[in-house]
Amino acid sequence: MTLILTLASRNLFHDRVRLIATAVGIVFSIVLVTVQLGVFLSFERMVTTMIDHAHADFWIVPSETKSFEDSSLLSGRERLQALSVNGVKAAVPAVVGYASWRKPNGGASTPVLVVGTPENSAGLQPWNLVEGNLRDLSLPEGVAVDRSYFDELGITKIGEHAEIDNQKARVVAASSGIRSFTTMPNVFTSLERARAYLGVPPNEANYFMVRLAPNADAAAVRGELVAHLSDAEVLTSEEFRHRTRQFWLFDTGAGAALLGSAILGVIVGTIIVAQTLYSSTKDHLKEFATLRAIGSSQIYILKVILSQALLSAVIGFSVAACIDLMLVRATADAALPIVMTPELTLGLFVLTLAMCAIAAVSAIRVVTRIDPVAVFAQ
Repeated sequence: MTLILTLASRNLFHDRVRLIATAVGIVFSIVLVTVQLGVFLSFERMVTTMIDHAHADFWIVPSETKSFEDSSLLSGRERLQALSVNGVKAAVPAVVGYASWRKPNGGASTPVLVVGTPENSAGLQPWNLVEGNLRDLSLPEGVAVDRSYFDELGITKIGEHAEIDNQKARVVAASSGIRSFTTMPNVFTSLERARAYLGVPPNEANYFMVRLAPNADAAAVRGELVAHLSDAEVLTSEEFRHRTRQFWLFDTGAGAALLGSAILGVIVGTIIVAQTLYSSTKDHLKEFATLRAIGSSQIYILKVILSQALLSAVIGFSVAACIDLMLVRATADAALPIVMTPELTLGLFVLTLAMCAIAAVSAIRVVTRIDPVAVFAQ
């Protein structure tokens, strides 16, 4: 095995320019794939961030709701029907909708997503607060926004006033890290204030977050809820996540575009490595023919070529991984940061090995057709 690696490394490092071209091809491919898949993972997480941070065992949603951000209204009787079911501890209303934010200093308005729930209940409250607290949302006109959107909203510090759909709003709390995948700021406030901003009638809501009593049978409770609610759906948090991801990632085409770019990166990288290995093998045909002439088996020569391809993969992936880490750090505070997980890193390494192994096929085909006599006769 040592001799195989020695031959492979000598072939690989014999032509430094060709080695650099191979490494650049692999690096380009893997960095492109990492960026696309990293953004895909970030997008996937961000589209469900509200659902992930809500305290709900079940969600009562309007029929045919496709995502958290966009739904019709429930009349309010669904909450009473849910509370009548044994095992239901609470049914917390949530109002969600788009509105227009007018900056304190005037100028163009900014679209925002208003999220309102009762301030004294564990439903869906802003998290990672760095200024103010949840109790402040009960203050007159109180709202909470993420400080990453301060500039976009024309805010410099908490306590400043603005308008939401021509109604007063005062920033009383600020969070850190609550970003929107649409880059549209989220504005948290109390339930009644959200209804006022969005023009939602009393008792109506977009969702009711059902919380179960201790030791309640979740399956039985869900069955009763479904039986009672003929005009609404009852979803688990996981089902609601899946539906939201399906809508934003695939129904809108955004996720398919990212995955398509990643596949393109793999194809480009494979072609570049294949061309390099093919050219290298053609230049060393006499050496391979010599090995055949002195009795080396085809399997032995194929191992040399595969080792050469895998060494290229390791070198290219090492450089790409360093660039990927820099990109992750550089985009940490961006609106849509690149996510790099251990599973993604391992998957990319395996992908790099597979890509280079597949690329070696063209070189292997040349070697298997070697006729030592014909080569030396040239």
